[in-house]
Amino acid sequence: MAMHLYQVSSMLLESTVDKMRDNLTSVVLAVSVITLTLGYFSKMVLKQSQTSSDGNKKYPPYIPSYLPFLGHAIAFGKSPIEFLENAYEKYGPVVSFTMVGKTFTYLLGSEAATLMFNSKNEDLNAEDVYSKLTTPVFGKGVAYDVPNHIFLEQKKIFKTGLNIAHFKQHVKIIEDETKEYFSRWGDSGVENLFEALSELIILTASACLHGKEIRSMLDEKVAQLYADLDGGFSHAAWLLPGWLPLPSFRRRDRAHREIKNIFFKVTQKRRSSGEKVDDMLQTLIDATYKDGRPLNDDEIAGMLIGLLLAGQHTSSTTSSWLGFFLAKDKALQDRCYAEQKTACGEDLPPLNFDQLKDLNLLDRCLKETLRLRPPIMTMMRMARSPQVRPTSTVSTAGRGHFR
Repeated sequence: MAMHLYQVSSMLLESTVDKMRDNLTSVVLAVSVITLTLGYFSKMVLKQSQTSSDGNKKYPPYIPSYLPFLGHAIAFGKSPIEFLENAYEKYGPVVSFTMVGKTFTYLLGSEAATLMFNSKNEDLNAEDVYSKLTTPVFGKGVAYDVPNHIFLEQKKIFKTGLNIAHFKQHVKIIEDETKEYFSRWGDSGVENLFEALSELIILTASACLHGKEIRSMLDEKVAQLYADLDGGFSHAAWLLPGWLPLPSFRRRDRAHREIKNIFFKVTQKRRSSGEKVDDMLQTLIDATYKDGRPLNDDEIAGMLIGLLLAGQHTSSTTSSWLGFFLAKDKALQDRCYAEQKTACGEDLPPLNFDQLKDLNLLDRCLKETLRLRPPIMTMMRMARSPQVRPTSTVSTAGRGHFR
């Protein structure tokens, strides 16, 4: 019932916006009144339904809120880790709360999270959660927009192109891109490390994973399109209806169309030329599903976008934290530098793939960075069926979001 009211509110809001697009103030007021009113009633209905439900079920502790509809969205958005730490201390490892009309159940800590990692996709479903976020960015027909068995086939296609032979080629490409990028910095100055490494990883990922044609087109304008598209991964994009005329949504959608057009042209040119290049683009062009159907150009473009952006956040975040920790410890910098000279040669010739395994200290620094600053703080699933913790009898209240 609560979910139905939320859907009704979305429909009413969409209708209101369509009729009042020229009056932004009226839109904001209408949105506020309708959502808060329906949100309040949905909360009352949910509370009543839980009270009258089967008394044998045990629900997770629920954090109350005096804000209808919004719930704890503001507090969580301001400092999610602090919010969850306080919730863990007060309510334990399993706790539920409301944000923007939706109930979330968090499994905090490795023991509680075992429930999610050991679950089946049909019980705790990924597509129900992530498709809203990824489909506007990647496009339809790929990733979480398709049934799980199709998504698994797409992942296998990626693995075909991400092999050791290609990784060995990527080492030199990454090194050349890195030298070229940092050569523009000069001998001194102040730079934002996170922004720099985010840009560099886009460049190296495009060169390694997209191929020379697409990388050659990656100028400042295209880089901005990637940034606008990447802006689609936000709390607003996940929590709010996609039809809202927000500037970030419009930039995301425009960037998606323009980047796809670039990929369409490159793919069609490669197909018509008959040239065979050993890269990911060629892997996707030559790939087929189990039923023999080849990937169409729209699927190829969506998978190329996903390939670039899916790991960009984790890589840039981890690289930035590693750089931060090394910058704080000059002695550790010197030891890593000495190790590299020992493994590669005193004059530091170009690195090769086989030498990476000899950089033990740098590898340990990277792993310690991942332990101290994991780049992903949460994983999400939609509960399609009641779930019970192995050590207790805590179940979800119908359809909820597990994290």
